[in-house]
Amino acid sequence: MSSFEITPIGTVRNDRTDVQNSDNWGAVRSTITVDERFGDACLQGLDGFSHVEVLFVFDQFTEADDYREPRPYRGRADLPPVGIFAGRGPRRPNRIGVTVCAIDAVNGRELTVTGLDAVSGTPVIDLKPAMVEFAPTGITQPDWVTDMMSAYFQP
Repeated sequence: MSSFEITPIGTVRNDRTDVQNSDNWGAVRSTITVDERFGDACLQGLDGFSHVEVLFVFDQFTEADDYREPRPYRGRADLPPVGIFAGRGPRRPNRIGVTVCAIDAVNGRELTVTGLDAVSGTPVIDLKPAMVEFAPTGITQPDWVTDMMSAYFQP
């Protein structure tokens, strides 16, 4: 397979710096500053949307050496083992994260959002407005996921 290179489009700033503190992201406000190479109008029109998809890189984690064996989710022995593509954790191929966040403000090259689960300094690789037509319906998941994630986006 070919490799590729991605250049970040911006950076996250917020009060979260501990990558091991992985719950309670719901009330976290973050400002994403988009690189000046995109100009001051790069976010124009985004303020008409309620939510944005933020794609970012888990840059403070190393990529795993081997993904072949299922592992307990979050390393917890009380959770079932899952394959690498059945989880959303940071130790994954290419270390890409994606979160749908509420838009709080758009100001020039600065986008303020709530609910972004990325620590301060995280590189952002893309932003996409969340559109109803792209949102799935009828999502199902195992009960253990619902239980485990109950505190993830809580304030």
